[in-house]
Amino acid sequence: MLPRALAFGTDPWDPTHRFETSWLISPYALFALRALFSLYAFTTLLFNMGYQCAHPDLGGCAASRDGFSYFTVLTYWGLAFYLLAAATHTITYARQGSTPLISRWPRPLQALHALLYSSVTTYPFLVTAVYWGLLYAYGAAWFPTAYGGWSNVSQHALNSAFAICEILLPRAPPPPWIHALWLLVVLALYLALAYVTRATKGFYTYGFLDPGRTGPLVAAYVFGIAAVTLVIFALVKGLIWTRRWVTEEKMGLRGKFAGAGVVRADVEEQDLGGFANK
Repeated sequence: MLPRALAFGTDPWDPTHRFETSWLISPYALFALRALFSLYAFTTLLFNMGYQCAHPDLGGCAASRDGFSYFTVLTYWGLAFYLLAAATHTITYARQGSTPLISRWPRPLQALHALLYSSVTTYPFLVTAVYWGLLYAYGAAWFPTAYGGWSNVSQHALNSAFAICEILLPRAPPPPWIHALWLLVVLALYLALAYVTRATKGFYTYGFLDPGRTGPLVAAYVFGIAAVTLVIFALVKGLIWTRRWVTEEKMGLRGKFAGAGVVRADVEEQDLGGFANK
């Protein structure tokens, strides 16, 4: 099991360019959309850091530094960088056809790109659900400031909107089940980071991780979030499978390709290893 989980695969990587093409829009349009989303995400992150530094009442630059201890912020950085990488691969495919940048990468990086895709189509929904279901502190009221509303909607709502676009628009294949294991590993590593933050900086990133507040329910929260992650992953996998079935098998929309690219059914199946194996 472990050797398979750590394998990167041996067959040709994504021979029909599923990660760089869409069934609905052209590669140039897909590039523009991904680039726009990436720009917005990076703008949000950098503006938040600058705004907090300029406002001591919000914690100043210390709050900006502390942001790197929060799962929300870390996953938003991951989403921004994924969209940037995906936009880069898409534009190189649109311009060069059969040789996008990712096709020239070492196999481990290709497999890790597939794993990153799985993370950005799973974690945003987890962040959105936990924030609005557990952490939102204003009850039936809205945020007291325009900045607070914009910042939190950007990171706790638009993140899921970006994920939905990545699920529905590209021709990306359903994530392999082994990715669920790696997503749980990342969650476990974040849990360790949260308690390292408590030990080194003196605060809990999320109140439900504080045994002084929730007692033995800490374990319930941790395992509950892990379970929700698995459910989200399974739903996303099913939705991507359904999108492929409806658009390609029922509607005959095999994809919008660069130049005169044509999908060959005999090269669709591939072994992407433990990080990206079917």
